Amino acid sequence: MEAIQSFVDFCTNFISQGGLFFGFLLVFLESFLPVLPLGVFVALNVNAFGGVVGLSLSWIATCLGCFVSYTFFSFLSETVLHKLLPKKSVTQIEKATKTFQNISFSNLVLVIALPFTPAFLVNIICGIVGVSRRKFLFSIFIGKIFMLIFWGYVGKSFIESMTDINAIIIVALLLVIAYVVSKIVSKKANLD
Repeated sequence: MEAIQSFVDFCTNFISQGGLFFGFLLVFLESFLPVLPLGVFVALNVNAFGGVVGLSLSWIATCLGCFVSYTFFSFLSETVLHKLLPKKSVTQIEKATKTFQNISFSNLVLVIALPFTPAFLVNIICGIVGVSRRKFLFSIFIGKIFMLIFWGYVGKSFIESMTDINAIIIVALLLVIAYVVSKIVSKKANLD
């Protein structure tokens, strides 16, 4: 246990010394490199910069990273996939992504808010199937808040979360709140 605490202290000091930019960069890059552990970076940002600054920094970084990734795959889909791939392949991709193409705003928010949803995959699918920019932005702004609260304050692995009733209750409450907020925003901003 002491070794783990020493490692956490070392990583926290490393991020603190690198400053806000370094904390921002780690979370931003996770949107492009799915092997990077977002939960660890968020927890370290919260540990290094405090709750409000650490979560705000992580939220801005992950939203920006997801949007850049989404924009890249949206552009790639329009310019490369449809023009260079054989028509049969494009048709198969469109069939596979058809259900995601018509996803409601509230369901997209819930997918993004789930702590274990791979953001990279959501960015790719939303970009390729043509989810509207406005719908995608609003959904990441709302969904990421709740996901980051989980990682910043609960910070458990998937296995630990599934065996800890408190973590399950927290995730369920966060998802209910995310759903209610998404319904309110959807009505006011006319996103569905």
